[in-house]
Amino acid sequence: MTPTLLITWRRTLMKKGMRRRKMMKVKMSILNTDDEDASWKVRRAAAKCLQAIIVSRPEMLTMLYAEACPKLIERFKEREENVKMDVFNTFIELLHQTGNVSKGQVDINESGPRWLLNQEVPKIVKSINRQLREKSIKTKVGAFSVLKELVLVLPNCLAEHISALVSGIEKALTDKSSTSNLKIEALVFTRLVMASHSPSVFHPYIKALSSPVLSAVGERYYKVTAEALRVCGELVRVLRPNFETSMPDFRPYVSPIYSAILARLANQDQDQEVKECAISCMSLVISTFGDNLQKDLPACLPILVDRMGNEITRLTAVKAFAVIANSPLRINLSCVLEQVVSELTGFLRKANRALRQATLGTLNSLVVAYGEQISSTTYEVIIVELSTLISEADLHMTALALELCCTMMMAKISSQSVGVTVSHKVLPQALILIRSSLLQGQALQALQRFFASLVHSANTSFDSLLDSLLSSAKPSPQSGGLAKQALHSVAQCVAVLCLAAGDQKCASTVDMLKGILKDDSNMNSAKQHLALLCLGEIGRRKDLSVHVHIENIVIESFQSPFEEIKSAASYALGNIAVGNLSKYLPFILDQIDNQQKKQYLLLHSLKEVIARQSIDQPGNLLFIWFFPRWLLNQEVPKIVKSINRQLREKSIKTKVGAFSVLKELVLVLPNCLAEHISALVSGIEKALTVSYCLVL
Repeated sequence: MTPTLLITWRRTLMKKGMRRRKMMKVKMSILNTDDEDASWKVRRAAAKCLQAIIVSRPEMLTMLYAEACPKLIERFKEREENVKMDVFNTFIELLHQTGNVSKGQVDINESGPRWLLNQEVPKIVKSINRQLREKSIKTKVGAFSVLKELVLVLPNCLAEHISALVSGIEKALTDKSSTSNLKIEALVFTRLVMASHSPSVFHPYIKALSSPVLSAVGERYYKVTAEALRVCGELVRVLRPNFETSMPDFRPYVSPIYSAILARLANQDQDQEVKECAISCMSLVISTFGDNLQKDLPACLPILVDRMGNEITRLTAVKAFAVIANSPLRINLSCVLEQVVSELTGFLRKANRALRQATLGTLNSLVVAYGEQISSTTYEVIIVELSTLISEADLHMTALALELCCTMMMAKISSQSVGVTVSHKVLPQALILIRSSLLQGQALQALQRFFASLVHSANTSFDSLLDSLLSSAKPSPQSGGLAKQALHSVAQCVAVLCLAAGDQKCASTVDMLKGILKDDSNMNSAKQHLALLCLGEIGRRKDLSVHVHIENIVIESFQSPFEEIKSAASYALGNIAVGNLSKYLPFILDQIDNQQKKQYLLLHSLKEVIARQSIDQPGNLLFIWFFPRWLLNQEVPKIVKSINRQLREKSIKTKVGAFSVLKELVLVLPNCLAEHISALVSGIEKALTVSYCLVL
């Protein structure tokens, strides 16, 4: 583009920007006028035009808040109702766009749209509060809509202004002239503001808010009743935000809330939405105020059990018992516990996936809270049903089923029958699952916890479990060898099993795995492959330095004719180093410098060491906190020096390995290479130049 064309283009853009600003100012001046000779249609059109600008130009929000926002707030007093509704809608769109632009931002950035909006909150509340006193129902509905959007965009922004809004809420719910639409809008706003603000903000106004809300629970229109029940749920949390303090005194409100909800819960001739809201709200009341409702529970709990028998309310009732079981008050469920567990066990056979998923979660909560009150026979029945849910077809359901199995084994650790049932019903399914190439994530973690729990249960020996796991990795005549992911799953379960069994069993297993690698006559590559993976997984979780020369035994596998053995050995060496960095990391760096033929595999071992710092869970807190600083201060210079040397090698594979190590180092410790950039630049430049020449 020539300089003349560039100047012309800039002038055109400036003219367009000036024209746009002038047009917006004209619209704002039209919108702001309230003279008798100015038609309301013009003001309405100006509001709609401004709304179009807000929707189409979100990048102008900062300017809009400076110029348009004050005018819109001022025009809330518009005398023509249709124009006022358009002004409300325009302001709501401004709030909506602000929420979209700042989505995901936790802190309010100064000079940003949210910060500018926050400065206008007092003016907005003052103007809206004036509109809530108007006689027009339509105006009040619009005002609550603005407040709703404001709370969604700026949570906790009304903490200092609740006192000014309580009277408007109360009037909207109690005034005889209020329509159902107005009551719904007022209740939705009340629920949102309670959920997004600290409970202490509402403590001075509980009496003023509870009475109209409870009255709304008895309304005939189901939409109002359902929303009022949802507000009651938030009101319960406000009354007793924690169980350690008794401030405020919630006891005077317990009985009225319970009575109002019980009336809706017991009534079967009502809309499904009301039934579900009543069940959910009653579960919150029982879990929060159960210690003050001990005399009433025998009358209420059977109703919830009855709702589990209704197909329409079944799912909500199942979730309700999960809420009650998770209560720290340990609600007395003795009158219905056996029936509840029996019903839930039957639900595990249902085709409804959401119901089975909720049932597993509820059973887990009930076993944790009331495990000692559930008989071993009931446990055995549940375990039989769980065995049918363990499959690679639904890994999420499988994870939930295995979690429940672990919970039951821990709850009934002394029961032989439970351990026997798990061994005969669930273990075979788990051994089939572990061969799946799809197993990963939550399901794999649950399977590891299952084996760790099973080794402690009655009539289940460590040796038999270990043999079962190792046998599951053997190739089958039908499907052949296992996939790489399945071998890693078996190795991880073996490692977890060894650690759960204790140091002695773990040491004997490591010796057995070392024996497989040292046996020259053993030409079974699959067995050696699994042995290396198991050693790596155990070494990652436990220091294996007590096993003398284990690193040399692993590194000898680098000479195997099978590529999968070499790769597994590299993986094993890196993971063993993770368990004791002070001993094995210098060994790996020394081998990289001195063993030219093994550099590529050793570089992958080093890469595994570094990558594990971001992958591993913070179970070894000392290691997690100590490693990065130690590596930064002591070993990074050696690693950088070694990488720089490998980048100058002729071998392309060595260069690729060096770059992969460098990439992991940057990802895990991004600040550690700042002082070493100059040392790396020449090596990187040479490596890239040589690679480019090879491509040509």
